[in-house]
Amino acid sequence: MEIDPFDKLYAGDASNVDAFNQSLSFLFNNLSNRAAAGGPLLKYAAGITEGPSSQRIYALVQYTPDLSQQDCSDCLATDIERMKTYCYGKTGCRIPQPSSNLRYEINPFFEAGHGITQPSSPPPTEGFAGNGKNTTPTTVMSVVGSIVGVLLIFLCIWIILRCRKSKESLETVDEMIEAESQQYDFATVRAATNNFNDENKLGQGGFGAVYRGRLPNEQDVAVKRLSSNSGQGDIEFKNEVLLVAKLQHRNLVRLLGFCLEGKERLLIYEFVPNASLDHFVFDPTKRAQLDWERRYKIIVGIARGLLYLHEDSHFRIIHRDLKARNILLDENMNAKIADFGMARLFVRDETQGQTSRIVGTYGYMAPEYAIHGHFSAKSDVFSFGVLILELVSGHRNNCFQDGENGEDLISYGRDRIKSHRSNFAE
Repeated sequence: MEIDPFDKLYAGDASNVDAFNQSLSFLFNNLSNRAAAGGPLLKYAAGITEGPSSQRIYALVQYTPDLSQQDCSDCLATDIERMKTYCYGKTGCRIPQPSSNLRYEINPFFEAGHGITQPSSPPPTEGFAGNGKNTTPTTVMSVVGSIVGVLLIFLCIWIILRCRKSKESLETVDEMIEAESQQYDFATVRAATNNFNDENKLGQGGFGAVYRGRLPNEQDVAVKRLSSNSGQGDIEFKNEVLLVAKLQHRNLVRLLGFCLEGKERLLIYEFVPNASLDHFVFDPTKRAQLDWERRYKIIVGIARGLLYLHEDSHFRIIHRDLKARNILLDENMNAKIADFGMARLFVRDETQGQTSRIVGTYGYMAPEYAIHGHFSAKSDVFSFGVLILELVSGHRNNCFQDGENGEDLISYGRDRIKSHRSNFAE
């Protein structure tokens, strides 16, 4: 159930809703245009119009001074659409937003000029406070006071957010150092990848590119360079450093260290020569290298890695993005689970969680997670099941074709099981 965010001002219902709403729309459109066209210190307008049965409607529009004229217009359009849902038909409503404030009542709540317009046509240009005509000193003082108050509030919020961000950045660095993961110098990593040359590029993900590199000690590494354009870059970076650095298992990719310099966020992993599972299982040529013994070995390796994450590590970790691309294969075709940027950590007694931000890859997501945001170890097990179907069939889950019928691999497998059960029962 959606929560009503608006203040109805203990208002009643309008006697003629359509006529009342028409008059109100005319009034708000006029006021919004005047407020939007105001200078950087004047984003305010108030006015009066005549509604049905000669009923006066008083309205006020106010924006924060940082908004452009177009931003004000866009803001009003959004507010009016929401007002239609919650307030239209009511004789009074206040619509507070972070960058705007709209209010209307049938009772006067400001001092303005005496011009009154008719509801049958858009309100004329005169008769509105804030237009340079009929504006009293009290109104001017009220406008200036409101603007100063809004500016002070935004200034305080900005200072608090900057302080909090600086504190969180320092805490993040401290936590990373405590993770006992080696911190690399940026110049060393840049030299190792030949200045992130495209020839050394191993792949490109949603959070950045991965490059092959060679350190001064002749060790081959994979360097994940988080993109500065990614809104989740810092979250993923912190997640992987704090989680993967403490995970030690032969079926998990090993994090060797990180680099944190300016805007650069680099993760240095062990180099896994056979790339990811999807390069083999979905390639008609390379798939021939995966005999049934190797496929079984890969399935067992993934299962052991998941068991460690869910049960045997110090914390219960839910990967949330288990898929063929995130399974790496070493020189002996041993499976290693990679990419923990979306992982969630549970304390030992926790078994499930919920989120409003669904992340991961559709087709591998458990239904309860994709629809309701509920995730647990079972979510990873569902993804593991999809992986097994893909590994056995050699087809992607969302690109499976059964003759002329297109359906996903999960539905096809479920139908075949039902069919076999029916045949067995007969």
